[in-house]
Amino acid sequence: MSTTLSPPAVLAWRDYDPAACELPGMFLGELALSGPLEGESERLWRLGARRVRLPGTVDLAGGTGPGRAAGVVAALSLVRDLTARAVLVEWDLRLDPAAAADDWQVLSHLQPPRRVEGLAGSGEALRAWRRGHYLCKCLWRKGPGFVQIRDRRWGELRRFTADEPEYERTIERLAYGAPADSVPAAVLEDFRGEKLVLDVGPLAWWVPYRISRWLQESMTI
Repeated sequence: MSTTLSPPAVLAWRDYDPAACELPGMFLGELALSGPLEGESERLWRLGARRVRLPGTVDLAGGTGPGRAAGVVAALSLVRDLTARAVLVEWDLRLDPAAAADDWQVLSHLQPPRRVEGLAGSGEALRAWRRGHYLCKCLWRKGPGFVQIRDRRWGELRRFTADEPEYERTIERLAYGAPADSVPAAVLEDFRGEKLVLDVGPLAWWVPYRISRWLQESMTI
C-alpha cells in the first residue's frame, strides 16, 4: 500500500502523436488522481490515456522533508508505472547539482523527461538518455518462490535473483515509497548496492518496474 499521495492531476490524450492529439476528441482533459497511487496507471490506461503530462518538476535537488519527499516519490512512481505500460510520459526532472555526472542513469529506464536541470552537462545526459531508452531496460518479475531483477541501465545485463521471502516483502513495501528504516537493513543495503532503490529524503523508493507490456518474448528479455 502506498505511503505517498498521487500528483493532484495530469493532462492526458488518447494518442502518442502530438499531431493526432490535436484532432477532436483526442484530449481527455485534466484528470484528477484521487485514488490509491498503485492503481492510477491502470485507471489512466483504461480511460484511453496514451500520452500523459505531469505538472511541475520532479525535484530531486529540493529539501528532504517528508512532505516534499512523498511528492517526489509519487511523481516518480507514476512515471515508472506509465513507462511500464509504454505510455508516453511528458515530465521534467531536476537533479541535485552535487550528484555524480552519471547519476541520471539510475532513472534511465524511465520514459526520458522533456528537460533535465541542475546537473552539470544535463543537456548531454538528456541526449544520452533519449538515445539509449527502450522498454524493459530495468524490470522485476515474480516467479514461483523467487523474485528476479533484470537490469540493462549500464549497458550489460545484470541479474539479481532472490528466493528469500523478505526480499519480495521489501520490494512490495518500497514500491511506492516507504521510510528506509521500516524495512530490513540488510535487504535494503543489497538493493542499494545494485542501485535498485533511490533514497529521497527519509523515503526509499523501488526503482525497477514490473512490466505490463513486453517489448518481445519474455524469455528474450
